[in-house]
Amino acid sequence: MFLRRRVPESGPLKAAVIGAGVFGHHHATKYKALGQAGGGVELFAIADPNVEMLAKAKAHHGCAAVADWRELLGKVDLVSVCSPAITHAEVVRAFLNAGAHVLVEKPIATTMEEASELVALSRQTGKILSVGHQERFVFARTGLLDITETPLEITCWRKGPWTGRGDDVSVVLDLMIHDLDLVHTLVPGAVVDVRAEGLIEYGPHADEVFALLRFAGGTIAKLETSRVASERKRGLRAVYADGVVEIDFLSRTVRNTTPRPLGALELGDPLGESVAGFLAAARAGADALVTPEQAAQALQTALWIEDASGVAVPLRSAQARVVVGRR
Repeated sequence: MFLRRRVPESGPLKAAVIGAGVFGHHHATKYKALGQAGGGVELFAIADPNVEMLAKAKAHHGCAAVADWRELLGKVDLVSVCSPAITHAEVVRAFLNAGAHVLVEKPIATTMEEASELVALSRQTGKILSVGHQERFVFARTGLLDITETPLEITCWRKGPWTGRGDDVSVVLDLMIHDLDLVHTLVPGAVVDVRAEGLIEYGPHADEVFALLRFAGGTIAKLETSRVASERKRGLRAVYADGVVEIDFLSRTVRNTTPRPLGALELGDPLGESVAGFLAAARAGADALVTPEQAAQALQTALWIEDASGVAVPLRSAQARVVVGRR
């Protein structure tokens, strides 16, 4: 049982980062920059069980450092959870119960039972829970999210070489979930059919997945994601009744044949915007750009895709590819 912390009405909020890896370092950097700029937040501590990484984080950021994140319960107002995906639910649950607002890197959890529990807990405690689908900020700047018409078809591709990061879950929960969040943002309504094909290269989780989704309104979404590709590719193509929008993230180009004007692709600082928006939401007691319900919706579709892909054992041949339908 932990005492719940009351967010102060004045003075800086205390923030902690759970996980001293790449993403944890970036989150800590954003909190520190916001504090130095008078943003009303103080980077209080970083937690990570890896002694070497923790020492580097403490030296770099100049804040407290603890091996066990539980030592921070009841001591901070805000927390970024950047630990492995399989730990998200436990850590988020504990900090919400301890009275902290939580920004968790995607995915929100790894099962729908966990996600549903976290959504309900956030609403019951009145604490902000947001999820790191930062590409929403990039797309919002183009104006694509302001289009009221629903696309007839969406194609997303996200490919890159193996890095070893995020391999505690499949490429669907690691990378494709970003595109699923965008697809659900652009297409209202329920997913009524899921078909998928998966490939395991390193195991035990799928490293490459192609998915085909059909929505109740008739929209078709095609998503192809790989973390074992020979080269990087990243883009989106949305087909509307009156034209096509195609975005290439690597060349930063936008091709638009619809009559609606769109802005240039400006990557900006989506993580910085995400952390700043989370801080503002905590101050105001209002939802951040990405709500826990939206993150749970993306997770649900991701889990359907994992189930439909049928990949369960590591194989290194064309025989590893299977196609399974789901309704």
